[in-house]
Amino acid sequence: MRLPDFILENLEPILQAWEDFARTIQTPGADLDPAGLRDHAEQMLRAIVLDLRTTQTVQEQIDKAQGLAPQQDDETPAETHAVTRLMAGFSIDQMVSEYRALRTSVLSQWLNQIKHGTPLAVDDMNRFHEAIDQALAESIASYSRAVEASRNVFLGILGHDLRTPLGAILLGADILRRSPTADERGTRVARQIYASVQRASQIVGDLLDLTRCQMGPGIPVKRTTTDLAPICERIVEELRAFHPASNILFEADTPTIGAFDGPRMEQVFSNIISNAVQHGDAQSPITVRLAASAETVVFTVHNHGDPIPVDVLPFIFNPMGRFSQRSVVEHGPTAGLGLGLFIASEIAASHQGVIEVESDRAAGTLFRVVVPRQ
Repeated sequence: MRLPDFILENLEPILQAWEDFARTIQTPGADLDPAGLRDHAEQMLRAIVLDLRTTQTVQEQIDKAQGLAPQQDDETPAETHAVTRLMAGFSIDQMVSEYRALRTSVLSQWLNQIKHGTPLAVDDMNRFHEAIDQALAESIASYSRAVEASRNVFLGILGHDLRTPLGAILLGADILRRSPTADERGTRVARQIYASVQRASQIVGDLLDLTRCQMGPGIPVKRTTTDLAPICERIVEELRAFHPASNILFEADTPTIGAFDGPRMEQVFSNIISNAVQHGDAQSPITVRLAASAETVVFTVHNHGDPIPVDVLPFIFNPMGRFSQRSVVEHGPTAGLGLGLFIASEIAASHQGVIEVESDRAAGTLFRVVVPRQ
């Protein structure tokens, strides 16, 4: 018996085996009923049968094996299955295990019948493996898209909702630190609260920018005629006040006027200089330079200290690329996930500019931002 005919004639035993396996998977949600456990399994099996019965050329088989099969306009049962499993609390590993069980169930029952004299059609088995792999690939892609979309929505909501209470705390701390009736201790505590909330607000802003980059075409900029020198100088003065032990030198050509988004470029200056303060050698100066030519403005930050590891350099502006399970174990869950350099690179790109980095122990670390003036 050919495999597609076997699947249709034994649809119920195969579905029952799928249901029995799915019932053994422990999830945090409520237990599913038989219909929920079977979900889209029958539609997937019928789609596999249709694929097995469809004539396929050698080139079409090669394309399918390489993931180049024609894309369907409508959502496939495998794609829908992935989203429903995500909503039911299944992890991606648990969802993949269902396909392993389905593959084993169908082939073991079919091969058991072949042992009793039914001729073996090897091509059917190969086509079945291809069809299962295709359905699995569709499910994984759909599951990943749904997770990414839900994460972006969550970050957007979180950042938006946190801004209001943070703004209220910032306003209250500002009033307290400026109050003429406050004693020295109260003023000092108010300053600490104010600085901490400013930092928290910056983190929330970075999260919103990250979400904006992942959901749209990058960070939007509003260009106006702006002189970058006083903006950069103000950031340097603020960081000197917050980090009195750091020696931050500032050099600037004047004027450095062009069509820039001033607040966004302020983020670039703050993020890169703060990065140098955090990771540089406290005994060596940090040199900040702003230079202008007829066509561009060049912003550089140089510091000494431990160089950026060679394996990290290619991913220095990509927070996800710098993540690894090993870094979590060695340095904690936030290691390598800083958003500051990523935000800076996206802002530079929105200005049609670039960020470059050079780092070695002898010469130190140099960040260079080049943005066109017009």
